[in-house]
Amino acid sequence: MAAAARGGLRGALVLQQQRWSSGSGADQLGELGKGAGKGGGGGGAIREAGGAFGKKQAAEEERYFREKEREQISALRKHHEEEIDHHQKEIERLQKEIERHKHKIKELKHDN
Repeated sequence: MAAAARGGLRGALVLQQQRWSSGSGADQLGELGKGAGKGGGGGGAIREAGGAFGKKQAAEEERYFREKEREQISALRKHHEEEIDHHQKEIERLQKEIERHKHKIKELKHDN
């Protein structure tokens, strides 16, 4: 929960990863589309009824969440790439500053 409070996509993904690492939750779902799960929540009237419509609904939900996960991972990857680029530019800037200071020290030595 503290990760989610830190904010944004990063907190949500960390929280989601923590949930995954603690177990898939499949033991509570039962077989997808076969009626109400063991966890107490039915997931809606269609899924509670089971049968072909329940399986179709479950498959659509799984597809939706897989797509959302792909989008989140893609956004996170892009964010990290932008961070790397920013830090590389900052390193270059700081290296130029170091060289400038070294040059000034060298000039001061020659003035003495």
